[in-house]
Amino acid sequence: MSINNFADPDAAGVEKLSLVVFSGSFEKVHYALVMASAALATGRAVTLFFTMEASRALLAPSGWRHLRPDAQGATATSLDFGYSERGVATFEELLSACADLGAKFMVCEMGLRALGLEHEKRRAELTIEVGGVVTFLNDARKNGEMLFI
Repeated sequence: MSINNFADPDAAGVEKLSLVVFSGSFEKVHYALVMASAALATGRAVTLFFTMEASRALLAPSGWRHLRPDAQGATATSLDFGYSERGVATFEELLSACADLGAKFMVCEMGLRALGLEHEKRRAELTIEVGGVVTFLNDARKNGEMLFI
């Protein structure tokens, strides 16, 4: 394999990373974006399937600020600021990187309905497909990897 083929997932023998982003924890959703952006940067196709509390991350204008932090006494905003101060990519930077690198964003219609969020406005700068588990599983590749976060 030549270096020129590295960005081509089929040439590299790499299929796809499919992430089920379920947790409403800011830190876990943030890290799902870290994993997705790294996979995209190394030539993998990526689908992020947001469901249940994690769905809030895709709400306009910055629903991620309503994710609950695991750190005692913190807020999503304070954690994000702390990451930025230490040179760690912020939530918005990671979300933008994923979009710019071609991640596919999906949100679970059942998860939205379960939380009463089906009519909430989603982020306009992202192309977000609303679908169910069957849609997500059909999108995942047979030889791909799947992570549940």
